[in-house]
Amino acid sequence: MVETAFLASATGMIFLVNFFFPLGPFLRMFFPIPTALAYLRWGSKSAWKTMVVTVLLLTVLMGPTRSIQYAIPHGFLGVLLGFLWKRRSPWSVSLGLGTLTGTLGTLFQLLFLSVLLGENIWTYATVQITSFISWLLQLFGSLDEPELLVVQAFIIAAIIFSNFMYMLLVHLVAWMLLDRLGNPIPPAPKWLEEALLV
Repeated sequence: MVETAFLASATGMIFLVNFFFPLGPFLRMFFPIPTALAYLRWGSKSAWKTMVVTVLLLTVLMGPTRSIQYAIPHGFLGVLLGFLWKRRSPWSVSLGLGTLTGTLGTLFQLLFLSVLLGENIWTYATVQITSFISWLLQLFGSLDEPELLVVQAFIIAAIIFSNFMYMLLVHLVAWMLLDRLGNPIPPAPKWLEEALLV
């Protein structure tokens, strides 16, 4: 109970600091790790309690919109990663499922923010990316306008890629940190270990 409360408050503090002093991926990579650590140490009930207490704490400190933005996807990612790491799933499985969860969470956040702002953020992103691709095409001497399907495929591919890189960063941090705390995650693939040692 005490450790669950401590992990929840640590997660809330990291999220709060990142909101007021955004440092890019430096603090974001820690968002799911305390919940995953609770799962590794005490099982699924503790992980869900950690996530729920974090959501309640953020609701009090920052309001329900920010707590929802933490819960989806970071809270659920923490529970999912704890579940997979506890069962010693290989990185290919946890990276794949984590990327899928993060991608769905990003799409949910776009929808959620569109409802809150009363503006269609997907349409705004499509217009901006269309302008960017048109500019790139003009650099190469083409005056063609990119097709809508190509632009939307580019946006989705960019979201998937960014979530994959984020999950890889979370795995690397957890691999180095949780081993020192006595709750190691499955070992990294050999090619990644060799790349890091070079």
